[in-house]
Amino acid sequence: MANVYVEPRPKGCQEGSAIDDYVVEDGADQVLKTFKTQKEAIDWAKQQGDHPLVARVRHRNDKKNPDHWRSA
Repeated sequence: MANVYVEPRPKGCQEGSAIDDYVVEDGADQVLKTFKTQKEAIDWAKQQGDHPLVARVRHRNDKKNPDHWRSA
């Protein structure tokens, strides 16, 4: 079971700004799939046998820092 990251787009936007969509990325920042909702992204990742992680704070999403992520 690999860790994958569910992130809102556009990337790095501040809290309160509009979210266009959500992407599921691997640890190398490669987009695996895009979804309209975070729930759809999480459900898809679980169906693929992966372990989805979501950012604790939207504009802090360093994949190398485990404190920035929580299990979905």
